[in-house]
Amino acid sequence: MAGGPRDAAGEALRTGAPAYIGAVPGRRSVVDYSLHRRSVLRDVQAGRTGLSEVCDASPYLTRAARYHGRQTDLPCPVCRRERLSLVNYVYGEGLGHVSGQAKTEAELVRMDAAQEEFSVYTVEVCRGCGWNHLDCSFVLGAEPDPGRQPRRRRRAATD
Repeated sequence: MAGGPRDAAGEALRTGAPAYIGAVPGRRSVVDYSLHRRSVLRDVQAGRTGLSEVCDASPYLTRAARYHGRQTDLPCPVCRRERLSLVNYVYGEGLGHVSGQAKTEAELVRMDAAQEEFSVYTVEVCRGCGWNHLDCSFVLGAEPDPGRQPRRRRRAATD
């Protein structure tokens, strides 16, 4: 077992802000889902939740982890054979067809400089057993000016 603090289930505790979020400047409204993750893992270990309920990554998510994700040094908390990958998904009204796509951290930095406000959801994925869990979410892009309504898309005449 590697050094460092661990919880009652033997899971390595994350201390401080995760390094992968720090790689993207300008993030705000950060929500960390690590407490929920620990609760889910405790339920799995206690037998209250089956592996099929938590190791259910879709083929699309697994491919996104392979091509767009960033591999971490953290082992999968379920199978402990593979290292976790982090995949960032972007959502926002101003993103158009890009909304819902997986993006690398380099792409997020470029989008942050060029787009209006949008949300990023980071999912941790084990490509081996299929474990996946929402890791964090945050907001990037240009902040709307106070008192100014956000730009809205015009509706087509057929809408």
